[in-house]
Amino acid sequence: MKRSPILLAMVLGLSLLALAVKPALAHQPYFEEEDIRAEDPWKIKDPTISTALYATLESPDDVDYYAFEGLEREVILLELTIPQIEGQEEFAPTMALIGPGLPDAGLRLDGLPARVPVPEGMGALVIEPPLGPAPTFYEPFSRTSYWERQEQRVTLPTGGQYVVAVWHPEGEVGRYTFVIGEKEKLGGDLAFPIKMRSYWTPVEAPATKTESEADLVRDGCGGR
Repeated sequence: MKRSPILLAMVLGLSLLALAVKPALAHQPYFEEEDIRAEDPWKIKDPTISTALYATLESPDDVDYYAFEGLEREVILLELTIPQIEGQEEFAPTMALIGPGLPDAGLRLDGLPARVPVPEGMGALVIEPPLGPAPTFYEPFSRTSYWERQEQRVTLPTGGQYVVAVWHPEGEVGRYTFVIGEKEKLGGDLAFPIKMRSYWTPVEAPATKTESEADLVRDGCGGR
């Protein structure tokens, strides 16, 4: 049976893309298509496999959530990097690991806001960005650069479901990459190069209450 030249070209192209992505990205990339909420967190299949979630904090109250099943004494890498988009030079979200066996969060740990829920009986580990200038790195495949924020390897105290929450303590908006796991394994979103183009744009801060009221005055009866 003859194979279509177009089909062969497509297969070859995808294979070359996969080979290029693996050494350059060293992780499986995915994009936040809809807002990731506490009631419907992004489910990570294997927290030991290097996975990168390209996401956005879109509003001052936005908190993104990532859930995974962990094993007792398993060491998990948790990391945040910031794409070098204009205006994000100082953008530094905080993240927290929430789950069984972690420090008691009943009295609300320092740095853990009330809008981040911690189920009863669970604890939390807050991981804040380090102070001072952030190191940078260049990713050759996508030709993009990033600021490195916090990076921590956590030994899970017991088995069970864990959740990582990401937010900005001052309510700033912007784009970030959440990285979990270290084992390199081929996978991720094949449309990564296309989606990266729209991702690599500044995030506009939502209008303040005063600005919104001014718009209503201009557009409504108050503007007559």
